[in-house]
Amino acid sequence: RWWESSPGAWTGVLGGRVWTLRQERDRLWYTVYGEEEDGPPKPDGAETDQILRDYFQLDVGLPALYRAWRAADPLFRKVADDFPGVRVLRQDPVECLFSFICTSNNHISRITAMIERLCRAFGRRLCRLDARPFHAFPSLSALAGADAEARLRALGFGYRAKFVSGSAQAIAEGLGPEGLRRLRTVPYAEARRVLCALPGVGAKVADCVCLMALDKAEAVPVDTHVWRIARQRYGVALGGRSLTPRAHQEIGDFFRGLWGPRAGWAQAV
Repeated sequence: RWWESSPGAWTGVLGGRVWTLRQERDRLWYTVYGEEEDGPPKPDGAETDQILRDYFQLDVGLPALYRAWRAADPLFRKVADDFPGVRVLRQDPVECLFSFICTSNNHISRITAMIERLCRAFGRRLCRLDARPFHAFPSLSALAGADAEARLRALGFGYRAKFVSGSAQAIAEGLGPEGLRRLRTVPYAEARRVLCALPGVGAKVADCVCLMALDKAEAVPVDTHVWRIARQRYGVALGGRSLTPRAHQEIGDFFRGLWGPRAGWAQAV
């Protein structure tokens, strides 16, 4: 949900606020915009610093991780210099989950457009910048509404509409949004199992959410591209002839054994 609003500056929604971020060397400059209507007060400097540190996981020391991954993996050494400073974002679990449900058989530009339509139709309007409206990501209750599936189909979500509304209803009637967030404190295997029980959530989507929202740095999302890389670049014959749940587990275990407890971060590079 970030777009390059001017050269080197990125504007998007984080924590129910609209931000513009720009990096200069080792400094991150930011602007936080107020809401058009009455809303919570703008966070102060200390709070904004903490929001950004949490979102970019700035307390994770990348240089030591890169050194460890270089030492463990000759292929990582070949690409590391081209992709310095890659971090995994710590996203809101509700936004992360429903965004990834939209990725099924999809591509980036279409996913981006779908999530924008989702936010405009179901999310609270925050402000308008340069004639562009910005909305908060929808609440769980909004996505679980009785007419949500029909509205999503009208917005072009196709079969994903049933998964979005069905998962929202399942969470609203079960875990609740706080229960989803509390998955950050349970073991990776348990969080993955809970997510895979939701409509439209398979092993890859569950691993993406575990990695990018639930503090499971060991999660390695596996799709056909990762499977092919494991076979062709690393020479490991895993998973048989199809990408089964067993194959997901075996390939993930292989990379966890190679890269260690933050294997999901290494895969991002």
